[in-house]
Amino acid sequence: MSLSEALGKADDFDTDLVEIAPKAEPPVCRLMDYGKFKYAQSKKLHEARMKQKNVQVKEVKFRPGTDEGDYNVKLRNLIRFLTDGDKAKVTLRFRGREIAHQQLGMDLLKRVETDLEEYAVVEQFPKMEGRQMVMVLSPNKKPKKVEKKKEEDDTAN
Repeated sequence: MSLSEALGKADDFDTDLVEIAPKAEPPVCRLMDYGKFKYAQSKKLHEARMKQKNVQVKEVKFRPGTDEGDYNVKLRNLIRFLTDGDKAKVTLRFRGREIAHQQLGMDLLKRVETDLEEYAVVEQFPKMEGRQMVMVLSPNKKPKKVEKKKEEDDTAN
C-alpha cells in the first residue's frame, strides 16, 4: 500500500498512521490513536518499575571480642535484613594488636555463616580490607525451613 493511500485511510478512520518497524522491507505501519498508544506504553513502563525490588546492602559490624548477647542481637538483625530481601555486609573490625589474631575473626565469620545458612548464601567470602575483614551475604531464593517442613510432611503421610 502506498503512503498516500495509508494516510488517506488514517484520515478516514480519524486515527494516526504509526510506523512500527521502520527497518523492515517494506516498513510496517499501523493505524491507531498515537496518544493512547504512548499512554499505554508509559503505564507498562511504570508498572514494571513498581514491581522491581530495590536491593540494598545493609551492614552489621562485629569485633573479635563480641560476646554472646551482642552476637545474638546482631544475628537477629542480619536475619531481618535477609528476610526483607536485602543483602548483608558483615564487617569484622580489628583494633590495635587484635590484627595479629585474624584466625579469631575468621572463626567468628564462619560461625555467622553457619548460623545463617538457612537464610543466606555467601556472595563474597571473608577477605581482609585494611584493618577489617568483610563478608557479603545475599538472601536465599527459597528458605530451607519451608523445604524441611515439606519433607517432614511427605514422610508423615
